[in-house]
Amino acid sequence: MAKHRITDVAKSSITRAVLGATVIATALGTGAVTANADTATGVAAATAAKHPNTAIAAHKAGAMDERAETTVNVTADQVLTLAKAQVGISENAAGGGTKFQQWYADSPRASETVARDGGNRAAYLNAAWCSMFVSWVGEHSGARPQIGWDAYTVTHAKWFAANGRWGTVAKPGSVVFFAWDGGKKLNDIQHVGFVVKDNQDGTISTVEGNTGNGKVEERVRPKSQVVGYGYPSYAA
Repeated sequence: MAKHRITDVAKSSITRAVLGATVIATALGTGAVTANADTATGVAAATAAKHPNTAIAAHKAGAMDERAETTVNVTADQVLTLAKAQVGISENAAGGGTKFQQWYADSPRASETVARDGGNRAAYLNAAWCSMFVSWVGEHSGARPQIGWDAYTVTHAKWFAANGRWGTVAKPGSVVFFAWDGGKKLNDIQHVGFVVKDNQDGTISTVEGNTGNGKVEERVRPKSQVVGYGYPSYAA
């Protein structure tokens, strides 16, 4: 996407980006802390902006130890079918109003983050929602143990890395993480979606929420903007 509400100051504030960061630092727990220094630095920078003491301490301690399960009875095709069925859903003028944000605001993840950092669940209702979309699809397809659930892209990627499910090859149903400036470090990540297919021409076809148009859309993206891929262990 050309813009993303975490980085587009015209449609978002730093508060919204920090909110996502602090939510996800809790969401991924102890396993996430084992990822590389680039990721840890990215999460620390984002959380420190608003919660210089409590957020980073809670992240390092790990509020929940959720590891990816070995198998789920969900295929990549099933996940992509559900994701594609959401195409056209759009946010409102305030950047909210989607069922993905509402679901996340009501989820245990939101409760954990509010308990740790303060604030309230309602803040998620207008927050950047690309990772919430991916999380919603995981939850409602039955594949959440493999897809994870967060509101912040960096730590969502970190969870895959911590579970040994990270790489650089596009596969259908994999979770793709983007950096618009071509950065390749985990803390460069700005956006996330699902891979539909590798087009074998330097691009991938995707389905994503929170695009530059504020919608769920199918897109074609250059691989040069891809930081990496998270690999759920789908059923055959």
